[in-house]
Amino acid sequence: MLSQNDLIFLENTLSFWDKIDKDKQSKIISNTINIKYLKGENIYNPTKECLGIILIKTGELRTYILSEDGKEVTLFRLNANNVCVLSSSCILKNITFDVYIDCEQETEALLINSIAFFELINESVYIENFVLRNTVDKFSNVMWTIEQILFMKIDTRLAIFLLDESIRLNKNDLKLTHEQISRYIGSAREVVSRMLKYFEKENIIQLSRGTIKIIDKEKLKKLI
Repeated sequence: MLSQNDLIFLENTLSFWDKIDKDKQSKIISNTINIKYLKGENIYNPTKECLGIILIKTGELRTYILSEDGKEVTLFRLNANNVCVLSSSCILKNITFDVYIDCEQETEALLINSIAFFELINESVYIENFVLRNTVDKFSNVMWTIEQILFMKIDTRLAIFLLDESIRLNKNDLKLTHEQISRYIGSAREVVSRMLKYFEKENIIQLSRGTIKIIDKEKLKKLI
């Protein structure tokens, strides 16, 4: 059963809430549960049943695809107050590629049953628009990722990533491994390691075990 705080979070996160009737609201509430995911857990892949719509309260999820040779390409990451629609990609029309979702940080969320939710799509244009808008927003991130991989050099992509992380976390000490970065920017770990060492040699960053400290943001920005 959802707590009062959960209900408030549900109402605030689902922007269509005040535009649907009480019956539809009750259906969503009765088909929503609290859920926790552990760091490192794969919570969705093509072999699993449809997960549902995830409303993230705390934590971080990563959505990615796999190449034929097993290379991961991160599409986007989701944090607190974000909504994950692709966790129900198996019943989304026109989603024809396989999506994987991992838990990057211990995550607490509300999970809406996918079948119940998508039944409501046919009954409410507001819910349908919510799903479409959310999907379009995420695919803007996907296109940006593809553009970086196809048209940008590795030093530019790495510089963009480090600056974005610094802004997102509001700090210059980034707790990241070379393996994590390689997954996030869609490159080989060896390539990322070489470029990070080059950045360090140029006094742009300082490397230590599991941490990257940005020491010259202006130099980093010049690489973009």
